[in-house]
Amino acid sequence: MTTELYILTLAALLQYVQIALYSVAGNAQAGAKAAMGPRDQKIELTGVAGRLQRAMNNHFEGLILFGIAVVVVTLSDRSSALTQACAHAYLISRVLFIPAYAQGLVPWRSLIWAVGFLATLIMLLAALFGGAA
Repeated sequence: MTTELYILTLAALLQYVQIALYSVAGNAQAGAKAAMGPRDQKIELTGVAGRLQRAMNNHFEGLILFGIAVVVVTLSDRSSALTQACAHAYLISRVLFIPAYAQGLVPWRSLIWAVGFLATLIMLLAALFGGAA
């Protein structure tokens, strides 16, 4: 398994952690009845629960692009020290993003997000240009 695939697996497991964090916070705020109901009406979470929900959704979006980058790097056999470092940077940024978002840390949340976003972009460019992004 390449380093990038290993990090992608860890990033997917991180998404499970985020789902659990959001679920616990959401259930605490909305109540078990609302959580187990048919959700015909949208439940608007606020505060930390709402921020955990948005952080989770944000990672779903980022994970799509990161997953594509990992597949492209792996299938094109373009794994390098650069792409491996970017994969690590992506995962670290996503781990740090959760508490930064949950605590509403401005501008740190956005800066942390940008690290993961740029790391993914660099991986895609490295795959296209043979590691010389």
